[in-house]
Amino acid sequence: MAPRRRQETIALQFNIFRRRGHALETAITQPLAEDQAKADAAEPNASAPADGFLTYALQLDAQRQIKGYKFDWRAVSDTASDCYRFRAVLSTVVSNLKSAKGGWRLGKLVVYLDATAEGLAFKELQALPPESVVLCLRLAELADKKLRPRLEALRAQGFGIMLCNVEALPAAPEPRSPEVAEGADASEEAGATDPFGGLSLVTHLDVLDGRKELVDIARHLRPPGTPAIHPIATRVAGWTEFDAYAGRRLDAFVRGREAIAAETGAGGAMHPESVLIIRVMQMIQRNEGVRAIEAALAHDEALTARLLQHINILAVGHNVEVHSLHHAVGLLGYAALFRWLSLLLATSTKASGLAYMTKKAIMRGRFVELMGQGMLAAEASDELFLAGMFSLIDRVLGVPMQEVLAKVHLPEPVQEAIRTRGGVYGPLVALAESCETDASEAPALAASIGLSAEKVNASHLSAIAWALDVNPAKAR
Repeated sequence: MAPRRRQETIALQFNIFRRRGHALETAITQPLAEDQAKADAAEPNASAPADGFLTYALQLDAQRQIKGYKFDWRAVSDTASDCYRFRAVLSTVVSNLKSAKGGWRLGKLVVYLDATAEGLAFKELQALPPESVVLCLRLAELADKKLRPRLEALRAQGFGIMLCNVEALPAAPEPRSPEVAEGADASEEAGATDPFGGLSLVTHLDVLDGRKELVDIARHLRPPGTPAIHPIATRVAGWTEFDAYAGRRLDAFVRGREAIAAETGAGGAMHPESVLIIRVMQMIQRNEGVRAIEAALAHDEALTARLLQHINILAVGHNVEVHSLHHAVGLLGYAALFRWLSLLLATSTKASGLAYMTKKAIMRGRFVELMGQGMLAAEASDELFLAGMFSLIDRVLGVPMQEVLAKVHLPEPVQEAIRTRGGVYGPLVALAESCETDASEAPALAASIGLSAEKVNASHLSAIAWALDVNPAKAR
């Protein structure tokens, strides 16, 4: 959405935000048939597979914990309308984040979507869990009196509403004298816009680059005893700015290459747990016996427990439970054990500020693996995961990539993908990187390896959901 500058003065009158009559309590909870018909007419080809790529910004809190995702759509055509993009995101999210039993695969994470006036009636919106979705709107939509019943209905269902791209909030209207009100023209009363009244529905506010006056409004505009508006900084140039926002207890949308931790310098030291995991990985590469590996892991019982937990949750499922390393090797083999140890390596960092990077690395590994399924032999699955995850391992562990690769001797195709994005796996890693930023190179990369946008988007969202089950290590 293009920023629309507003020059109105900021008002702090509290009473105007109290719920009025039927605003929320009696709002309609299902899309009106007339609205649905208009929405379908706006996008007649909505049932066709969307031609574009999903990308996202991370919602990080002050501790750099992931709280949600703002999903965006990179359409292949530059002429795609905002309404088309909204429906494309909706359809893709519903198709891939609703489980077969109707559950929500992102747990407590919040999803933010750029909505349009017509799109508020899309049937796909009703397939999402309202408490997990925030609709991002501009002041023009909130000011539209004709749209107000629809917005009230969505708020009554539990959907959040984020006001975006405003430099200042509109002022409350001047009170009208009884004489003027009594003789007012009916057409004036039925004005098409009411910029101030719609603000009572806002749950989140785009505070741009942490604009102080907007943050103050978000935190103090509502009367005591009512939920405050949640401020989110959306213009983050780098981690210096993010840290400044964090110092003011602001969440922020971090996107693109800014969502990657800073470059690591020489002299970084690995945590002892990371060193132990690498030692065990080296033992597997030397094909040492299970008893020797168990003896090495015996120095850290908690580490063994976490390894078995990851295997049971992510690899085996609920049909059988692995109780020992010996059982895991017999069931999965050494190649799979090496993969799960690499995942354990990513979660071994104790730096709380890097927990989001752990999730990102694991998610990329799974993303690359899922995209490669059906293209490459099943035996390549573990190496695909390693190529994706290890492409970020230096940022996760806080040590240079050369040092990690010198200690963990990965297969040559994996190393080539990590170092140059070349070889068999490299294009898949590059495609994952593009989708994590702005997806500008995604169409060409996907076409070069014969992947459809539908397959890429499904793999991306499945990887995000899969990574939720992986918990980073906690400092002891």
